[in-house]
Amino acid sequence: MLHWLSNWIMEGIKHSPEILLFLSLSLGYLIGGIRVGKFQLGGVAGSLLVAVALSVFGVTIDAGVKAILFALFIYAVGYESGPQFFRSLGVKTLREIFLALFIAVAGLMTVIVLAKLFHLDKGLAAGLAAGGLTQSAIMGTASDALTQLGLSGDELRRLQANVTIGYAVTYIFGSLGAIIVCVNILPKIMGKDIRDDAMQAQAEQLHGSIILGNNQNFALSEISGRLYRITHQINQTISQIEYAINGISVERIKRNNKIIEATPDTTLKINDIILIVGHRNAIIHAADQLGTEISTTNGMDIIMNTQDVEMRNSHYVGKSLTQILSSDEVMKLKHGIYLIAIHRDGQPLPLNSDVQLKLGDVVTIYGSDSDLKRVIDKIGAPITKSEKTDWIFHGLGVVVGLVIGLIVIRIANIPITLGAGGGALLSGLLFGWYRSRHQTRGNIPTGAVQLLKDFGLAGFVVVVGLSSGLEAINTIREQGISLFLIGIVVTLLPMILAIYFGKYILGYKNSAIFAGALSGARSANPAFGEVLNKAGNASPTNSFAITYALANVFLTLLGPLVIAFA
Repeated sequence: MLHWLSNWIMEGIKHSPEILLFLSLSLGYLIGGIRVGKFQLGGVAGSLLVAVALSVFGVTIDAGVKAILFALFIYAVGYESGPQFFRSLGVKTLREIFLALFIAVAGLMTVIVLAKLFHLDKGLAAGLAAGGLTQSAIMGTASDALTQLGLSGDELRRLQANVTIGYAVTYIFGSLGAIIVCVNILPKIMGKDIRDDAMQAQAEQLHGSIILGNNQNFALSEISGRLYRITHQINQTISQIEYAINGISVERIKRNNKIIEATPDTTLKINDIILIVGHRNAIIHAADQLGTEISTTNGMDIIMNTQDVEMRNSHYVGKSLTQILSSDEVMKLKHGIYLIAIHRDGQPLPLNSDVQLKLGDVVTIYGSDSDLKRVIDKIGAPITKSEKTDWIFHGLGVVVGLVIGLIVIRIANIPITLGAGGGALLSGLLFGWYRSRHQTRGNIPTGAVQLLKDFGLAGFVVVVGLSSGLEAINTIREQGISLFLIGIVVTLLPMILAIYFGKYILGYKNSAIFAGALSGARSANPAFGEVLNKAGNASPTNSFAITYALANVFLTLLGPLVIAFA
């Protein structure tokens, strides 16, 4: 019975290898959530370890699945950080360039020294670099470089096979070790917590503004509504009252138990009940002039909405808020409309009188549906919030990224390419930046972006674990654990040296920003995923995006250099 059951399970897994994919994800996140003191492995690393254990079944998943999952992950990362990335380019990014270069040079020197000390051949040395530094492209560039040495066919095949063996043995800890360094060791050396620094970095990026999470609201809302009963003769029209008390609007009037139209020329009378909407401070000021506040009365409530609008009217471009809001045209338009926020390239602008609008700015306004429609028609196009993803836009984005990854430029017979990952990242950055300038195109819900990142990254490392885990285990059995231990040094030493270099030479102060830059400089996607989880926001993404793009070039170049010098 047990024999039949085991055979049935094995046959099922062989025909449906995706069972192991999702089992690794489930058990991996379960294990990754266990906390021992302050150490927590995390879902990505946990999934990788479970996948290695399950690789004993000898079932692999097609490499195309790995490519798809990683492309989706890195495209989503780029898309999310595109606006911030391009805004941050400049002199300030020099330290990211130097950090990525330092990691590449330190990694190369470490591999060469260890290869000579332990008498590793060129193939094992190149595999050691590819796995220990988790840059799979090194295998391709190293194998290509081996063909240029004029070796016999058997020797060439042996060395190229050793590239794969070295990679398989060292890649697992290459991923896990990078997570440990970025999430656990870096904060200890910096003496600062990643989440605390991430919150500080986000506050600086948002100019002191606060981003509310789902289901969060301020206790004191800036815009509110109140009911008042007029207790004395005012002898003023609604337009006169709204002009005298800036920041309020009379939205509804009830007179003699009947709702009457609130036009600009309507004169208020004693015992009228009016609904006032406006800024909190203005409403407090209005209370002394209008009468007695009441709690409720039938028929006086109205529905108010908040709407994001993309600025498209060039008439307002280049003008300050003071000039716009004080113009006669806007004075007639703005009844019942309140400016909540202005965003440019995904970042909030301070609502002061000197702010000048630009085409593509996202203006957030508050008011009734009729008032909103009147104003939106004058200033631009409404940005519709939808739960649907614009796959015309994002499907094209992934295609563009993969095509960029196919481009290979050869310099002195050294192939330079971004690869699928680097291409998808670059495309995501560009499409994310474009989306920030044209908010009516390319919609994708925040939850969908997070799913692409979580499932894409964890699924990618699971496929790697299922594919290379058994080979790594068998190789360690045959050749001993020495290569695995050497791989640990290749993984840890350059990163730890880079932490001190970044802290004392490059001047990194924020541990969240530094962790993102370090994981990118090491091309360590699982480590970056855990850094994001630790940070709780996307503040490490800018530095990661810069160093990751550089690392795909710098680390890929190590293949021929290891073959040349090892």
